[in-house]
Amino acid sequence: MSTRETAVAGQFYPSDANEIKAMLEHYNQILEEHLQDEAILHLRPRAVIVPHAGYVYSAFTANVAMRLLKNSHAKCVVVIGPSHKVYLKGTSVSDYDSYATPLGTLPINRSLLTELKEKFGLTFIPEAHHEHSTEVQMPFIKKYEEDASIVEMVYGDESPQRLANIIEHLLYDPDTVVVISTDLSHYHSIEKANRLDSICLDAVKNLDASELHQGCEACGKIGVEAMLIAAKKRGLKSILLDYRTSADTSGDKSQVVGYMSAAFIGN
Repeated sequence: MSTRETAVAGQFYPSDANEIKAMLEHYNQILEEHLQDEAILHLRPRAVIVPHAGYVYSAFTANVAMRLLKNSHAKCVVVIGPSHKVYLKGTSVSDYDSYATPLGTLPINRSLLTELKEKFGLTFIPEAHHEHSTEVQMPFIKKYEEDASIVEMVYGDESPQRLANIIEHLLYDPDTVVVISTDLSHYHSIEKANRLDSICLDAVKNLDASELHQGCEACGKIGVEAMLIAAKKRGLKSILLDYRTSADTSGDKSQVVGYMSAAFIGN
């Protein structure tokens, strides 16, 4: 049995399970006390977009979306994120048997893994999977869908349309949900970040993939574009859940990173 061990626990997120649980419970309490539209808490998403920075900066935004996974009662969660350290052509799929998190191990859906490799020609590039954009999502999954299996996909130089075809295929299974991982603009002033990020937000809100190319600087823009293409084809509706920047935590407005979460609902 091969296990994908944690690579960034203790760096991007706590390595202690109790610390993670306490953090998420704190965020949930804040959300439930201040949320203006309680209907959001009852959404059943087919897919979500979430950020992947350190939990202290982005976990509140991610948690708004990831806690909704429990409403979907998904049997499989497919996590798709960009490669930050390793150049790769196309998309690599994690060919392990399980995925370790501080909250416990998640089984990898071997049958879906094999299906994706055969149908779409995906390969396994092990070094691409020491990747924080996907790993930081796994404790959320273990927290909210502890019995689900997962598939991890990391892309590099990939065609948004090809990735959209894969996402569309995944969404045909009502027991599968998709998690798209991305941060937004990086290291601009708060004013410029808000301006650039608004382009990304509008594109997601309007399911307009072309709008992403008007200045959106999301590091996972390929994944977002693929999701918008697939969502539009599948007739899904997008709902923006949360937006903030690192300045909300650090107070530094001179060089911020933007974070967004969104849900896609429908058939």
